[in-house]
This record gives sequence, C-alpha cells and structure tokens, in this order.
Amino acid sequence: MEKQDLTIAKNRLLKAKSLTLTIAKNREVIFEASSHGISGFLEAVEKLRDELKGASVADKVVGKAIALLCVYTSVKMVYAITLSKEAKAFFEKNGVYHEWDELVENILDFKKAEICPFEKLATKISNPKEAYKRLKALQNSLKHDG
Repeated sequence: MEKQDLTIAKNRLLKAKSLTLTIAKNREVIFEASSHGISGFLEAVEKLRDELKGASVADKVVGKAIALLCVYTSVKMVYAITLSKEAKAFFEKNGVYHEWDELVENILDFKKAEICPFEKLATKISNPKEAYKRLKALQNSLKHDG
C-alpha cells in the first residue's frame, strides 16, 4: 500500500504546531488548516471535493463526523492523533486505512464538558452524503448562534 502521502501529511501536521489538519495527494500537500473542530475539513470538502478522492488526511482529532466526510470524499488513508472508537469502526466498515496515537470513547466539545455537537449528530447518521449536508447545516447554525 502506497503510504507516502499519509507520511507527508502526518509529518507536516506534527511538525507545524499551529496546524490541525493536513491533506496530501500525489506527494504534495493540497490543503492545510489551523481551525479547531470540523470546520477545516468542511472547508476542504467545499474547496476541493473531487480532488480529495484518493488523498491522505492527517488530523489532530477524528470522530465519526470526520470519518463520514472522509468516506463521502473517498479519502484513502487517515492518521489521527486522537481517534474515536466510532470513527475507527466506520473506517473499518468502509475500507479506509487508518492510524492513530490515542483511541478514545468519545470526542468532546471545546470545553471538554460534553460530547461534541457534531459527534452527537454523526452518531445518528450512516449515509456520508446526508452527513455532509447535515454537518454543514449544523456548522452554519452554530456560526449564527456564536
């Protein structure tokens, strides 16, 4: 299995302290983000949609919401510093290669007080296309609230 892109994305993520997400394809970085939560990945989907097919993703935190988006865009490989058990199961079910440093029960919100709202929503969704629409809608509604 060709892991060069994953290695490139992973090394970039771990070396650049401000980054939270790096996506590589064909041996080059095609997207980077330093935003927290799911917003960086949603931005990548909007900007690159079809280009994400076959890409490798390195993300600090990957829960089922990100896993759904990875399957939706046909991402090939994922590295997560923190991976949820639900995301791991979804990757396994959908044949997405994945590596992680820490496996956790749940992905929490910014305050670490409760489960992330995107994760709560993702738990109820199994269709990646529907997930993209609903996660995007949730992001927009949260932007207007805060």
